[in-house]
Amino acid sequence: MPAIIIPEGVSEVLLHACCAPCSSAIVEWMLEHGVKPVIFYFNPNIYPLDEYTIRKEESKRHADTLGLRWIDGDYDHESWCGVVRGLENEPERGKRCQKCFEMRLRATAEKAAELGIRAFTTTLASSRWKSIEQIFQAGMKAQQEVEGTLFWAQNWRKGGLYERRNVLLRQFNFYNQKYCGCEYSISNVNRI
Repeated sequence: MPAIIIPEGVSEVLLHACCAPCSSAIVEWMLEHGVKPVIFYFNPNIYPLDEYTIRKEESKRHADTLGLRWIDGDYDHESWCGVVRGLENEPERGKRCQKCFEMRLRATAEKAAELGIRAFTTTLASSRWKSIEQIFQAGMKAQQEVEGTLFWAQNWRKGGLYERRNVLLRQFNFYNQKYCGCEYSISNVNRI
């Protein structure tokens, strides 16, 4: 089983969270290993607004249950649409996803710098819907663009965390979505 390695000197991390189910096992692991996560919910890709609201409230409920700081990154779906304009017909794990990750992880790096938290990572790297290579590429790009930040490039599917996620999903009775989040991913669910 591959080890999860904490970057040297990291005791606090800004965790970009896409949803409560994906963040649950990661947060648990961090707390058990002396890393304090601050949860940053920034997901302007999620559509429709009702879906966004459900996922947001579940993420906040999870953080509140654990007494963790939770930050709302606000919802600006129009800006996200502008970022992916022209890529609407791309397949899942295509160019549209890359642009989406870049937008969200750049915002995470900027928030980390604003808060004085050096390291940032993302729960996107726990999702079976996503390309880990694209996520790491977007995270490293954000690290390069935002001075003083460090992207913790970790495959959060490993080390039994994906299986633990499923246990915690039932334990917390989380809402569990069936698609990535954007309107273009809804029709691709069964093709991944």
